[in-house]
Amino acid sequence: MLKLLGSLFVLGGGVLARYFQAAERRRELDTLSDLLWALRRMAEEIRMARTPMPLLLERLSQGCGEETERFFQTVSAAVQQGESLGTAWRHTAAALPLSGPSAAALAELGDGLHGDEENICKGISLAIYSMAQDMEEQTRRRPEEAKRATALCLSGAALLVILLI
Repeated sequence: MLKLLGSLFVLGGGVLARYFQAAERRRELDTLSDLLWALRRMAEEIRMARTPMPLLLERLSQGCGEETERFFQTVSAAVQQGESLGTAWRHTAAALPLSGPSAAALAELGDGLHGDEENICKGISLAIYSMAQDMEEQTRRRPEEAKRATALCLSGAALLVILLI
């Protein structure tokens, strides 16, 4: 009876590990989607309304997901405290749950957020393109990776159960 209970706990741990992994992937895609929406809105605001950057950062934090909202609020607060926009942007972008290409594109955008309207919009468009490509690739690979991760977690848990019995 004790072995059966232990086996159930080990299998439950495998299922729980897979659940947390799937939740992390979902969180990354949600954050990426929110960032893409916010960056598109940012480009429109700069191009059409010519909104000043500190005010724009505060506006962008409204109506986004939790991670994106925190990102823009942190950057805005750092800029208001006197830190340069590029430095604040890069440091805050490093804390987001993004994969390599998206994280690099977002961090690189911090250096392009100064100068005239045209250069800023070009930098934003380049970041949007790179991040959208990454999101499309992740979405395309997601079903296959989910199958592999599920098989790995459950097989590892089953192997551990067999070894313990």
